[in-house]
This record gives sequence, C-alpha cells and structure tokens, in this order.
Amino acid sequence: MTKIDTSSPEKVLPTPSHTVGPFYGYALPFPGGEDIAPTGHPETITLRGRVLDGAGAPLPDAFIELWGPDPRGELPRVDGSMRRDPSSGGFLGRNGVEFTGWGRVQTDAKGHWYARTLRPGARGSSAPYLSVCVFARGLLTHLFTRIYLPGDEAAHAADPLLSRLAPARRDTLIACALDDGTYRFDIRLQGEGETVFLEFR
Repeated sequence: MTKIDTSSPEKVLPTPSHTVGPFYGYALPFPGGEDIAPTGHPETITLRGRVLDGAGAPLPDAFIELWGPDPRGELPRVDGSMRRDPSSGGFLGRNGVEFTGWGRVQTDAKGHWYARTLRPGARGSSAPYLSVCVFARGLLTHLFTRIYLPGDEAAHAADPLLSRLAPARRDTLIACALDDGTYRFDIRLQGEGETVFLEFR
C-alpha cells in the first residue's frame, strides 16, 4: 500500500478532472420545461433537433437549457418557471401566463429534443437569438452556444459573433426552417460540423 504524505498542501497532488454522472434524473428533470411560451401566444415558435456526439450518434441523456428575450428583445424579469406548492413543496409547473424565457429539456432515447418558446427580438447590435446551455455525458463542464433563426441575413451579417465566423461555422448556429413551420437545430458536440460553442471569462 502506497502512503501519501498529506502533511502540507504543496505535497498533495490535485485530483484529476473527470465526468460526473450523468445523474440528471435526480434533481434536474423539469416537467413541462419545453413549454416556455404562454399557452396560445401568437408569436410561439417550435424548435426541435438532436444532440449528437462526435461520431454522429445521438445522446439519449443530454439536457438543454434555453434562455431568450421576448419578441420586443426584452429579458423577462418575472418568476413562474419553478412554482411549488407552499404547503407541500410539490412541483406545480408553469402558470401558463407568464413568459420567463427559460426552459429545460431532456433528450429522448434517440437524442431528440423540442421546445416551444416565443420568437426572440433583437437586443442591441445582435441579431435575435436564444442562448443555449448543454449538459451531456463526457463533458467536464457544460457548453454554451446560441440559436439564431433564419430569414434575416442582413442582421446576421452585422451580428458581432456571426460576422466573425467562416460561413460553414456560422451555419452551425442558424436553425433551419422546416416545411411544417418549425425550426430544426441539431447540436453536434465535436467532429465534422461541430456546433460553435462559446467561452465566457
């Protein structure tokens, strides 16, 4: 048995980073997390896609969090996503009226996800976008990216982030409009067609 000297901090080697879990099933599932838009709102859009690994295989246990402004470009400042019963502490779900701009979605067995939210409005010099956070197996820390919607090429050309990217990389941040009126946005964690991920310092 090897004995390790722990008498002083400088003699103790750091523990290497490693993945944890996924243990998402305990505290992170959020029933109704995909229904971000208030019921019946006329500016509701539906986004759907898959989370894929570097080999193109779907991830059945990934989580995606979405944040977005309302159609006027204003960030919501209301509570309402995580309502609980004050007496029992039980989960009550959304109230169906307030737009909080936030949602959490788990992928299904084939890596698919979907969310209903409001079409985001522009903020400052940026083209309208939704912020995305990805939690998945094999990640040491979560990843951040964005979803831009198609149809406003002038705004995309002037966007501070999109304008700095080569066309092939830029395309990984722009959802595709589908014939049924929904938008598709696949998230590839690495490899060919890897989604652009952002680093915040």
